Amino acid sequence: MPALKIGLLGGSFNPAHDGHRHISLTALRLLGLDQVWWLVSPQNPLKPADGMADFEARIASARRIARHPKIRISDFEKKIGTARTAETLASLNVTYPQHRFVWLMGADNLVQFPKWHRFEAIMKEVPIAVFNRPGYTYKALNGKVATRYRNNRIRSGASGKSLRQLATLAPPAWAFIPETVHKLSSTAIRNYRDTSGNACP
Repeated sequence: MPALKIGLLGGSFNPAHDGHRHISLTALRLLGLDQVWWLVSPQNPLKPADGMADFEARIASARRIARHPKIRISDFEKKIGTARTAETLASLNVTYPQHRFVWLMGADNLVQFPKWHRFEAIMKEVPIAVFNRPGYTYKALNGKVATRYRNNRIRSGASGKSLRQLATLAPPAWAFIPETVHKLSSTAIRNYRDTSGNACP
């Protein structure tokens, strides 16, 4: 397999929605990626199991929403038996040493990033692209992680580097993408279903 620049979007996808697709298409365009892999988690350690659809249903949901030849749906975490991002990334780098990975996350996840298992190891494993999300911009850019790694932030045009080079940079390296991610969330979709019995349009 040829060397590729691949964005990694992890999550429960409970269910997958157009917000996931939007961040993936934006990453493909702005970061110059060859593919985006949706890593469907067997069970996010930071989310309750109650209300979580079974794994195969979430995989099917992701496949229905992705609808793009460069977005791949992956059960890698289930295959290796982990839901910890640090372990997943270490395994991906060993399994696919020819590829260059970049982790994709919303600004809301950067705010809670210090709660993630071994978040410092994640920062050292792959570059990270943080996508703006309404209501979280200030907290994300002034939070613990952004402050600690402020000297590792890549700003387009600074020092001759660009966002399209992010996946190729040695970590720790991260960038904030100001283009706004959809407000739509899996929680909002589930809540709508709870009250109406139908999914959001």
